[in-house]
Amino acid sequence: MLGAAAVAFGVGAHWVPRMVGFAVGAMLGAVFLHMLPEAMSQADSIEALSATALAGLAGFFLLEKATLWRHRHDTHANGSSARHAGPLILLGDGFHNFVDGILIAAAFLIDTTLGMTTAAAIVAHEIPQEVGDFMVLLQAGYSRAKAFWFNLGSSLASVAGGIVGYFALDSARAALPYVLMLAAASFIYIAIADLIPELNRRNDTANVAWQVGLVGAGIALIGVIHLTMHSH
Repeated sequence: MLGAAAVAFGVGAHWVPRMVGFAVGAMLGAVFLHMLPEAMSQADSIEALSATALAGLAGFFLLEKATLWRHRHDTHANGSSARHAGPLILLGDGFHNFVDGILIAAAFLIDTTLGMTTAAAIVAHEIPQEVGDFMVLLQAGYSRAKAFWFNLGSSLASVAGGIVGYFALDSARAALPYVLMLAAASFIYIAIADLIPELNRRNDTANVAWQVGLVGAGIALIGVIHLTMHSH
């Protein structure tokens, strides 16, 4: 939250598109270096795991479609959605953060290294997303102080999700690989459907160089965490 606020309220907002590249690398690195191997090693059925991934991707697609439809409906009905966007963005982000907390808990219950890489990937994605949320709240008429505190309250839903996930999933360990596969599906969908198209809008030489470098840095971060944790 502090990192996102520093970017949104400071002079570094132009870094947000570049941070998206780092988020892509971290998310895909977490999926293919850790999440999928761990889930496959613990699941009783690879077919059921694959079906879970497919259901997750389809579910995230439908959820995004519903969100976009609601946004357009409100815009047409009210002329402008800016004034109403604040509560909606806080509610949606709160639910998203709650789910993130559950996914982090599931990852830590399987393996500490997996928990660290999952958390790192979520943080890498959340910073540019939270910067966008700050911009929406400011546009909706919130002061900087209110935007920060409301967004902080929304982010604390991840703590609640982590606690609920720890106690609920600890007694249902057979479900952990499938929860982890849903997390992997969400990372893949966000990276490929939302973040990479954003990168593809900036194809000049300088931006491409930054994108490739930061995607590689995101993957490298996950690799370093994995190697460091396993070395201990």
